[in-house]
Amino acid sequence: MKFTRIASAFAATAFGLSSFGAFAGVAPPQDVPYQGTLKIDVDATDVAHRIFRVHEVIPAQPGPLTLLYPQWIPGNHSPTGPIDKMAGLVVTADGRTLTWKRDPLNVYAFQVEVPQGASAVDVAFQFLSPQDRREGRVVMTPEMLNLQWNTVSLYPAGYYARRIQTEPSVTLPAGWQAGTALEVASKEGDTIHFKPINYDDLVDSPIMAGRYFKRVDLDPGAKVAVFMDLVGDDAKAIDIKPEQIKLFRGLIQQMYRMYGTHHYNHYDFLVSVSDKLSGIGLEHHRSSEDGVAADFFTEWKKHAMDRDLFSHEFNHSWDGKYRRGADLATPNYNVPMSDTLLWVYEGQTQFWGDVMAARSGLWTDEQARDELALVGAVYDKGRPGLASFRSVQDTTNDPVIAQRAPLPYRNYQASEDYYNAGALIWLEVDSQLRALSGGKKSIDTFGKDFFGVNPGAWDVDTYTFGDVVKTLNGIAPYDWAAFLRTRLDGHGPLIGGLASHGWKLVYTDKPSEAMKAVEAHRHYVDLTYSLGLSIGKGGSIGDVLWDGPAFKAGISPGMTVVAVNNRDYDADELKDAITAAAKDHGQPIDLLVKNFNEYKTVRIDYRGGLKYPHLQRDSARPDTLTTLLKARSN
Repeated sequence: MKFTRIASAFAATAFGLSSFGAFAGVAPPQDVPYQGTLKIDVDATDVAHRIFRVHEVIPAQPGPLTLLYPQWIPGNHSPTGPIDKMAGLVVTADGRTLTWKRDPLNVYAFQVEVPQGASAVDVAFQFLSPQDRREGRVVMTPEMLNLQWNTVSLYPAGYYARRIQTEPSVTLPAGWQAGTALEVASKEGDTIHFKPINYDDLVDSPIMAGRYFKRVDLDPGAKVAVFMDLVGDDAKAIDIKPEQIKLFRGLIQQMYRMYGTHHYNHYDFLVSVSDKLSGIGLEHHRSSEDGVAADFFTEWKKHAMDRDLFSHEFNHSWDGKYRRGADLATPNYNVPMSDTLLWVYEGQTQFWGDVMAARSGLWTDEQARDELALVGAVYDKGRPGLASFRSVQDTTNDPVIAQRAPLPYRNYQASEDYYNAGALIWLEVDSQLRALSGGKKSIDTFGKDFFGVNPGAWDVDTYTFGDVVKTLNGIAPYDWAAFLRTRLDGHGPLIGGLASHGWKLVYTDKPSEAMKAVEAHRHYVDLTYSLGLSIGKGGSIGDVLWDGPAFKAGISPGMTVVAVNNRDYDADELKDAITAAAKDHGQPIDLLVKNFNEYKTVRIDYRGGLKYPHLQRDSARPDTLTTLLKARSN
């Protein structure tokens, strides 16, 4: 494993928080082997109460022992380990109950004194998974469960996670089947014993299990298997059709043709098809957790714009899991992560998620262009905060700042824009590479040169900003550092890649099919580029565009629209009012809104009509976007 570049960087600051770590009494991790093997047994049979019961045997020497509950969670890029759901902790040694003490300055650390003569401690606790979504992500239902090992284990402080060996096992409800990247050693009834694996890779190998289970081979005959493991609310939910399987098989091949290699010894898409289990999209090296609606496969067209979930998470095996920003590749799960390179980790993955959805056929070219139009509009007119006081680079701090909590004015505050803004930056990188090389090089070249290295390796290969620049310069010499920093640190427009690929961002009074699908799926009407607000079920106002027409008229998020021009609120009624106001001598739009227990009429003097984003072909430039989206044949 290539941790050498991060070791000295972290050592310089004692892993970023030397004073905190020393004060809290938690030993910093060392790159030395842990003596012994952790045995981690999880009883996941109590689906009625949604409780995971944990028993661990942790080898230990007499004296002080600090056990850690994972705090900084990969893929979340933030300190979101659900310590609040952990309960019932009991530690024993040689039959004696030991007193444990939680560190008051580091609540993820538990300190015990191992008695003389003991060679291990037994640890038992429960993970009380959420009963409903107000408490967090629901991970257990009567039909299925999603087990993430970071939620059901403690590990010893003082060691790199990859130097701690484990022997994990899980007991499932009777008759349930499981999908996971872990390899089975043996089965005893409903208990599965997995082959030994280091703790780092264990946490990277979750389980999706259920009463209704189906495994689909996505690369038949290949030496390196790729499966889709489906669990559903019922048998109908996982009835994936042959024509749908064909598209996912196409995704595997298109990814291989671009990168030229892979970074796993086998791969599993762990797919929950459920309206009960909470949705998820979380990457791992040899698997991904992909949560979709219960009718995802049976109502295929309805969920068209959600299909890029699979191309996005699969791409992370190359970008994020194998090649990883040096400041994200921390030695264990209680060392703070730094997210400065998420515009590569997530931004380029967002880019490839869209492109590969098109190349594989999961999306049509039109759907891919519609998605680009929606994203482009955000950074053309829908992110005033980025145009004034925030930068894309600064939003890489958002996983720590906001942890995906709702925001009062998201468009102004900005929120994790390294995803979509990052995708637009990489779109422009592609057009620049084409221009500099006379069309001989492209973003595909970068993908293969930067991520498609060391075939079959699935350790961690770290990189820095300088490595990104060096690879780009190796493809086509240019001042790539200035190119990237201008877009990451500045406040200028980010839609140059659309124009340079031969397409214009325009606004018309008709929504695209993608916009219609998104509105229907999320049960809201998006009037961001006209009135400057979005409205959900029952007239509830969502985001309000900072300094937009609605904002200036006195409307804020959280209000409810009760009536439009003295008629009961209806989305179509409001759209008709916007259209009428744009005509000669049209009347301003009067909204009766409820704010807490008060009602007032707000007049919006807007005359611009309905506006929805689209991409329009610019015949003055070559159409390289269509070339980018075209399936590769070799």
